[in-house]
Parts: sequence; structure tokens; C-alpha cells
Amino acid sequence: MTALDLMRSDASYAVSYLDMPNDLQTRAQRLCWRFNQLDPEDTEARDQILAELLGTWHPRAVVKPTFRCDYGFNIHFHGFALVNYNCTFLDTSPINVGEGAFIAPGCVLACAGHAVHPEQRTEGIQTSAPITLGNNVWLGANVTVCGGVTIGDGSVIGAGSVVTRDVPAGVIAAGVPCRVLRPIDEHDRVTPLAM
Repeated sequence: MTALDLMRSDASYAVSYLDMPNDLQTRAQRLCWRFNQLDPEDTEARDQILAELLGTWHPRAVVKPTFRCDYGFNIHFHGFALVNYNCTFLDTSPINVGEGAFIAPGCVLACAGHAVHPEQRTEGIQTSAPITLGNNVWLGANVTVCGGVTIGDGSVIGAGSVVTRDVPAGVIAAGVPCRVLRPIDEHDRVTPLAM
């Protein structure tokens, strides 16, 4: 099995950085650079670049600049989603973004990691595990989601949190490390102003 095969799988893995497909990373860097330089009104060109860059692009998804990723082909949008300004997706494993996901400014989704043991880290051993955001997930500003994490449908992650473990559906979670605070219930409904 090659590093590319491992990258496309849902399995956690560890490999040498020398085995990673650096040419595909350079391709993604070029496409991200082009995307980030476009006129904000040129939505057609943005969509074309994202369709070329990403593994699964949904036309109702919105990605704001600046956006950066490692490879792009491992990022999958499954419907409408909003990725706000200055987000980074380190997609050394698949990242699945559910329908209705809101990803606030400054968020990092990091499948990639490094060996904990210093000798292995110095040798360039990298680790990776997939990330899944369920439907209607909301990540507050500057949230970091680590590899191997699944966030359940409808959950909200508070600003500045570091998510190192799975979060169940329908809860508010926050903190460093992130932990479940409470379920979302009817008390969370707001009354919009009538215009």
C-alpha cells in the first residue's frame, strides 16, 4: 500500500514525509494561491478552482479566502456549507464536511500530526487520521479539530476550542481540550426580529 492509498483511506496511519506525494501538495498550494488572489466578485472562477482542487465540491458550499489546504483531493463537501475567512484544512486523510456546516474564521482541521517520540519526529515520521463534521455542525472562531475526530450532527463547538475527541450529536462543547457542556434544547431557540 502506498502513502497515497493510506491518505485516501479512513484508517489512521504513520509514514515518512519522504513517502508523501509532494507533487500533489505543490499543485494544491498553487490552486489555493490562485483562489486567494481572485476578485471577491468572481464567484464563477472561485467555484472552478474549488471544483478542481477539492475531492468533492458542492455548488452550494461557500469557501472564503484565505483558504489553505495540504492536498485538496481529500476534502469532501456533502451539501451547503460555509467556510469563513482564514481557514486551513490539513487533509492528509479524508475530511468530510456535512450539509449545513458552518466553519467560522480562523478554524483549523488538522488530520496531520507528527510522531510524539522525538527521535521519530526528527526522522520525519508523520501521523494522520480522518475528520468528519456531521450535518449542521457549527465550529466557532479559531476552533482546532484534530485528526481522528468526528463531530455529531447539530453540535456546536465554542470559539477557541481544541477538539481532540469525538463529540456526540446535538450538544454544545467547548474548551481546551474540548468537552461537552450540555445538550442543545428548546431554550436555545431565539426569536428573530420581524422586519
